[in-house]
Amino acid sequence: MLEDSFGRRFYYLRLSVTDVCNFRCTYCLPNGYDGLPAEAFLTVPEIEKTVQAFAQLGTEKIRITGGEPSLRKDLSEIISRARAVKGIKKVALTTNGYKLDKKIDDWYQAGLSQINVSIDSFDQETFKEITGHDRIEEIMSGIDRAITLGLKVKVNAVLMKGVNDDLAPIFQWLKTNPVTFRFIEVMETADQDVFFRQHHVSGGDIKQQLIESGWQSIIREQAAGPAQEFWHPEYQGRFGLIMPYSKDFCASCNRLRVSSLGKMHLCLFAEQGIDLRHYMAADIPLDDMVSAIVEHVSGKALSHELINHKSGAMKNLSMIGG
Repeated sequence: MLEDSFGRRFYYLRLSVTDVCNFRCTYCLPNGYDGLPAEAFLTVPEIEKTVQAFAQLGTEKIRITGGEPSLRKDLSEIISRARAVKGIKKVALTTNGYKLDKKIDDWYQAGLSQINVSIDSFDQETFKEITGHDRIEEIMSGIDRAITLGLKVKVNAVLMKGVNDDLAPIFQWLKTNPVTFRFIEVMETADQDVFFRQHHVSGGDIKQQLIESGWQSIIREQAAGPAQEFWHPEYQGRFGLIMPYSKDFCASCNRLRVSSLGKMHLCLFAEQGIDLRHYMAADIPLDDMVSAIVEHVSGKALSHELINHKSGAMKNLSMIGG
């Protein structure tokens, strides 16, 4: 089992397959993507070998991220190969919803077990202002199809003061939809320090509102992400909060990241990345990659330093999959 020096075990790998994103979200890429070409990113065999190495060390869940992963034409093959690796119990996908209504059946057939969709507002105009795209109706249609297929569905929204912090439409939606809606606190990055100061609000305030309204805490699963989730007997859906600025947020960390360039990141907001791409080559024994992962994970720090305005290598959230 993969374990760091603080006794934290890592069951969960967030694997980015591209940095490219076609949305222009105000908190991430307001000016659009301007980076590397598609051929710079990990190939399918490199992705498969990486999953095999982590699975050998006890990883049970793979989350495919970006950028926007659906921009890769071989996404269904990536899902299929990851799901086929011995020891992998879940393959999840995080997407902005682009192509969701057209591709969800293909991804489901390939072995997808869970999908997280970024929707920062259910209001059409607000959604368009945040993302630069008028796609909310087709995205919601894709979510309905995912629910029909039996996929576990979560909706992520970046919590922004004065933009989307009205809970009423969220509660209304959760009344009849068996999904989890999760607010993620705005996180400071090198490119978005001013935006952070303007729009950051603590999820702790919302947590208190939930508790006072009868919502009850849910115990996290072994390979679950960092959200604190809540349920209410009068609602079909659940409410979640991801609060990286909260006390002891890092104490339950169970996830590692590999970027689309083959660098392992021990924390979303930490070092410049440890290059594993050499070990992904077909002529390098799998055990060499396994040994390298173990060696580097042992040096994982106890916590990030977001509170000190240090975001590590993160210029924007599309770089390592958020």
